[in-house]
Amino acid sequence: MPWKHFKLRSFIRLAALFLILPAASQAQLVREDGSAPQQLAGSSKTVSTATTAAPAGKLRLSQDFALSGDSHWTDTGLDVHAGERILISASGALKYADARAENGPQGLPRSYRDLLRILPNNESGRGALLGRIGDADTAQSFLIGAKRDLVAPADGRLSFGINQPENDSADGVFSVHVEIYSPDSTASAKPREIARQVSSIKGFNNTLFEKIPRRVSDKDGNAGDMVNFLILGSEDAMQQVFTTAGWVKVDPDVKDTLLHGILGSLSKEAYLTMPMSQLYLFGRPQDYGWAHAEPISVVTSRNHLRVWKAPFTVDGQTLWVGAATHDIGLERDQRNNGITHKIDPDIDLERNYVEKTLCGTGLVAEVSHFLPPNPLKEAKTATGGSFHSNGEVLILKLVNPAKDSSGQ
Repeated sequence: MPWKHFKLRSFIRLAALFLILPAASQAQLVREDGSAPQQLAGSSKTVSTATTAAPAGKLRLSQDFALSGDSHWTDTGLDVHAGERILISASGALKYADARAENGPQGLPRSYRDLLRILPNNESGRGALLGRIGDADTAQSFLIGAKRDLVAPADGRLSFGINQPENDSADGVFSVHVEIYSPDSTASAKPREIARQVSSIKGFNNTLFEKIPRRVSDKDGNAGDMVNFLILGSEDAMQQVFTTAGWVKVDPDVKDTLLHGILGSLSKEAYLTMPMSQLYLFGRPQDYGWAHAEPISVVTSRNHLRVWKAPFTVDGQTLWVGAATHDIGLERDQRNNGITHKIDPDIDLERNYVEKTLCGTGLVAEVSHFLPPNPLKEAKTATGGSFHSNGEVLILKLVNPAKDSSGQ
């Protein structure tokens, strides 16, 4: 297609995008009168669905906290366990110097004027009360607002935060009350799935690893990233665990990415969907690309991975084969003297990052590590960068993989 025609079509599409924003972005916005849902419709990033019945378990503890408007994240000192019921209520008000009015724990409605502000939780309003269970580097934040009733998806430390950038603050205080109840132990209660560490998982053995290449390659066959994790579960379950953990599906079409790139300030996700180069395994490009990063540093730093659906099953279930690396900067591509992303040479750190983020969702049933024969411990990527590993491959078995409907 001639470049001038491409530019014309690009301009038309961009104009249309500005006039009719994508559904995902519209769900984030509110009208100037403040009317809007509290969070993205259909969002899978909350830690649980709200419950309305009275807690069936025993009250384990009850505690009160005060969060000032100049705070960001506060460690409550409370460790919660998978399956525990957590009831949180909050009151009080904050006042930002540039805001017209005070806001309660629900935060200020996000309007079109507020799109460029990057918040810890872009799906919630500025100044909203947030929660987090687990490590600061891997756990996903969720909206508490004035009230939240949730079930802990995994073990972890409970923290509260104000939805504001590090350089932002407000006058005022939120008063927060927390009650934690033990898991429902009645006969009718469904057992809570957690990421159990096991020594082995059925079907994962040396014979299986003979069918899985140790490394992916570029289109010319140059060996690249190491295969360092496997996921057992249906396609729907695989997508759900990544999206719940805050990973964003990467746009595989470079042209489409450029066309909507100007809208990148609308959401955290748009920053992450920078094009990911195609690498090959089982004779074809990746089926999915996922990224996880803070939006400001995404150009030079992001956690990213690729997954391929294996051409065979394990114990009758779909197997996803993945390669994960951490971009930490830029370097020269030794194939063509261009510029490419530089990865952290200690790729085991990224494998561990994948494990922590996915296991924190409550959607992983079992976790294991396998050391194949003649493990890969040191090599170079297709672009010339070096990496090292202990050679172990992470294996994650998702919750209820027996419901796999892939047809294989």
